[in-house]
Amino acid sequence: MTTTPKSPLAAALALAALTACSGGGASDGAAASSTPNAAAAQPAGAVSAAAAASATVAASATTTVAASATTNAATQDGRAVFQRTCATCHQQNGQGIRGAFPPLAASPFVTGDKARLVRLVLHGLTGQLVVGGARYNSVMPPWKTLSDAELAAVLTYVRSNFGNTAGSVTPQDVAQQRAATASRATMWTVTEIERP
Repeated sequence: MTTTPKSPLAAALALAALTACSGGGASDGAAASSTPNAAAAQPAGAVSAAAAASATVAASATTTVAASATTNAATQDGRAVFQRTCATCHQQNGQGIRGAFPPLAASPFVTGDKARLVRLVLHGLTGQLVVGGARYNSVMPPWKTLSDAELAAVLTYVRSNFGNTAGSVTPQDVAQQRAATASRATMWTVTEIERP
């Protein structure tokens, strides 16, 4: 009975295993076992090409899984930072409290320019702003006491959750904005932060 792998990783690993078991690793082009198989019936170059292709696919799948695991770890860390520092005002669901604290969901401040978002979170924000047609006039405290990694994780989390699909923020992005605004001693005003 043959089953179809349910994920690209499973398919790549199955292909690599099939190639290895079918003699793809034989150096002289002959099958590694005396059992007749598809690889043994192919010319040596085809077997080597198939082995190389399956190794490339397997390596790519492994890299994808590793990157996904890193992203998942950052998301988990970002969620923890969010729950610890942001959820009281912006709420667990990112919807905020109408009239008091703006939503993070579908907010152009969150999904727009990531450098602006980093600056806003590092130094805080004061003044009236409009998000989703509602006016908010409260203060967001600065979070520059968080590390670059923590800020990157939480900003990546809010930019990729609550229906948002914006790109990630790296610790290097945060470090760059932290250095560029190191002399700033006051919160941003909405007018300042909205400037390009």
